[in-house]
Amino acid sequence: MPGLLRGVARTAVVAGTATAVSNRVNRRQQGRWAAQQASQAPPPPPPSSSQQPAAAPTAPDMSAKIEQLKQLGELKTQGVLTEAEFEEQKRRLLEA
Repeated sequence: MPGLLRGVARTAVVAGTATAVSNRVNRRQQGRWAAQQASQAPPPPPPSSSQQPAAAPTAPDMSAKIEQLKQLGELKTQGVLTEAEFEEQKRRLLEA
């Protein structure tokens, strides 16, 4: 019976790892496709003079940014994000 449980546990670990890797590959591939489409898309037309400029955004909610930074840190700790991906996402978040 212990051998059976060990085999089931090993199968669960392998399946979970395969799913995590597959999801990460899928996300990276979609990101690359989106970047290719963005580089091939024609630039948007300039705004006409009849349109009023958008109102300035309100001050960003710092607690939301802190929460997102925590989530990014957790993803990095879990190995979902590489150091470079983590730094890029952190930079984007702090610039927004």
